[in-house]
Amino acid sequence: MTHVLAIDQGTTSSRAILFDGAMRVVAVAQKEFTQHFPASGWVEHDPAEIWASVAGTARSVIEKAGIGAGEIVAIGITNQRETTLIWDRATGEPIAPAIVWQDRRTAALCQRLKVEGHEPAITRATGLLLDPYFSGTKIAWLLDNIEGARARAERGELAFGTIDSFLIWKLTGGRVHATDATNAARTLIYNIRDNRWDDDICRLLNIPMALLPQVRDCADDFGVTRADLFGREIPIRGVAGDQQAATVGQACFRPGMMKATYGTGCFALLNTGPALVESRNRLLGTIAYRLGGQTTYALEGSIFIAGAVVQWLRDGLKIIREAAETQDLADAADPSQDVVLVPAFVGLGAPYWNADCRGAVYGLTRNSGPAELARAALESVGFQTRDLLEAMRADWTGAAEGILRVDGGMSASDWAMQFLSDIIGAPVDRPKVLETTALGAAWLAGMAAGVYPDQDGFAANWALERRFEPAMADDLRARKYGGWQRAVQATLTV
Repeated sequence: MTHVLAIDQGTTSSRAILFDGAMRVVAVAQKEFTQHFPASGWVEHDPAEIWASVAGTARSVIEKAGIGAGEIVAIGITNQRETTLIWDRATGEPIAPAIVWQDRRTAALCQRLKVEGHEPAITRATGLLLDPYFSGTKIAWLLDNIEGARARAERGELAFGTIDSFLIWKLTGGRVHATDATNAARTLIYNIRDNRWDDDICRLLNIPMALLPQVRDCADDFGVTRADLFGREIPIRGVAGDQQAATVGQACFRPGMMKATYGTGCFALLNTGPALVESRNRLLGTIAYRLGGQTTYALEGSIFIAGAVVQWLRDGLKIIREAAETQDLADAADPSQDVVLVPAFVGLGAPYWNADCRGAVYGLTRNSGPAELARAALESVGFQTRDLLEAMRADWTGAAEGILRVDGGMSASDWAMQFLSDIIGAPVDRPKVLETTALGAAWLAGMAAGVYPDQDGFAANWALERRFEPAMADDLRARKYGGWQRAVQATLTV
């Protein structure tokens, strides 16, 4: 029994990755699922399709590896955060489609609560801002809009969960209704100071406490799978939301260590240790992980558009056929042109949190073309990351200009990572293992099961693929970042 199965349930696909006893990837299986957009600003998933994709990929990866379920010591789960489900405890059937983290249907409720003055107390308890992004107002919407839901919830007939809780319920045949501290921390109703569901916020949103799962450590006992799923019962021993799992997978265990994951968007987390930092710059305070009952906190900043800006070059402007072409184009760009792209296609995330502004391009001349736009697109990701790091440094003195560890699809771009290092003025480290999210979930489960090393041993195994060192002159760095800041301010005021 030397293998660990990681379930990585994402926003657009589910993946299962099998790791061996040395934490090396043995096999991978992936299945995309449907995105539903029933109304403007609404995003939904079919829970049955998610479950089918998870069960299917888990079975497939075991078959691909050519091993038996008896060789799997534990399962770790990582998941898209904030996506909200409510299901019937007796049947396991959801009462409605899952409301995805991107969904904006509760914007009016969030605005009303802000006007009524509730945001400061909610932020102090949860570290979060009042935004439809988080689960709390989604729960309230389901209870208010699905016939009979509130009465059934008050009678204890219904269960709420983020995706991890739903998967645990399905995997264990309804025997375990639980979540971990990192997913609970993203619900808007969990007090991350006291590590408990917050009675006052639940009362404010009219959410019955009987609806809520038990909150456990990230490396803990989450029950065992039904024997009929894989041929034997397998313990579930690790759970973390995707960005926290990536933080663990990057071995960011010391205060001051930070990672940035570049996918469609970008999420940067800074380990602040046992101290919950109250942001003055509209970053989020959150739980990085909880192990052995000890909570480690983080500051988090979210960029809405990172890798998606390259997709826009390909699918919107059609100036490239594949992402790799952006590097050669950026190299060919005219250095005398200062074209700046603010990719606010769906608004700007941290530290601005402006959902209403839209994208803009500045500095165009008659000579501007695909090369200048490609360079501006890649640079926009570096600029936005610096915005986050500047806010983190302003919030916490422990956020020194240290090394930034990176992962995610866009981290494969040497050009983008070199510019990132140049513009933040600090080294950028890219690891050999880019499957950091799944690796984090696998390590949590394997460590809890006793087959993987402790934190120190895991950190010692972290391996560098390449370090990018800043090479840009200080005056050029200041001029380019100043141009970005002016462009953002202009975009925010349009």
